[in-house]
Amino acid sequence: MRHLYACQVRWADLDVLGHVNNVSFLDYVQEARIDMLRTHAPEQRDALVEGALIVRNDATFVAPLLLKESVAIEVWVTEIKAASFTLAYEVFDVDAAGERVVYFRATSVTAPFLFGEARPRRLTPAEVEVLTRFLEPGEPEIPSRSAQQDRALRSVAPERTHPWETRVRFTDVDAYQHVNNVTYFEYFQEARISTFRRLFDDVATDDFPSVVVAQMSVVYRRPILLRPAPYVVRSWVSRVGGSSYDIDSDIVDDGTVMARARATLVTFDTATQRAARPPQAYRDVLLAELQG
Repeated sequence: MRHLYACQVRWADLDVLGHVNNVSFLDYVQEARIDMLRTHAPEQRDALVEGALIVRNDATFVAPLLLKESVAIEVWVTEIKAASFTLAYEVFDVDAAGERVVYFRATSVTAPFLFGEARPRRLTPAEVEVLTRFLEPGEPEIPSRSAQQDRALRSVAPERTHPWETRVRFTDVDAYQHVNNVTYFEYFQEARISTFRRLFDDVATDDFPSVVVAQMSVVYRRPILLRPAPYVVRSWVSRVGGSSYDIDSDIVDDGTVMARARATLVTFDTATQRAARPPQAYRDVLLAELQG
């Protein structure tokens, strides 16, 4: 069984291309997850909605979503462990011909947590029973980062990174004063934009293509808290392909890694709405960064 949620699309969710911004999709599936648990697990609502941490989010952006009244989201469970569970999401529409049009897919690994005692806990039998109703074992169409890629992310030299400071806003945090998991995507997005401005400052406007996010993975290590002092987001180029490239990032606080991320970006032709190889001047900057 899958839970179906109708998510309202807002004008403020759009980016400069008129597409729903990549961060907004994570907001959508978070709303779908909460609606599923509130609807089907009211007795466990507080424990599974407010008393849980997102450990990892993996997302694939399949097609641009334009402004419309609402979009459909299906939510289901792909794995249940003793102290965590994995949810899968698909954001879609059905066109006039009755065909399913998919815009976004994602998975999230969630772990129940005792915030008062600052420790994880095991799922209760009642929680397992509810989650099992939505269990569809199998791998969803979400590519995960490999162990080799994780090692490369850990071993990057600090001098190869582009630092950007982020200050936590009051609206970024939940009832436990932790930054919400979706807001991490926003921090990484702002850091990427800051990096682009530095890297491509000397590239002519005509040589600057449109760019969209194709995939994004975030691994959460430590809670980010509300405080006056900023956190540092470091970003660097980790791969360059024909029409795509990867930007790896981490959020650090006094040497401690709070979260890590990888974004796969694709240079984009707005006329054809398809991936396109970037101008050589743009690509040369990326290759120079990759080679250090």
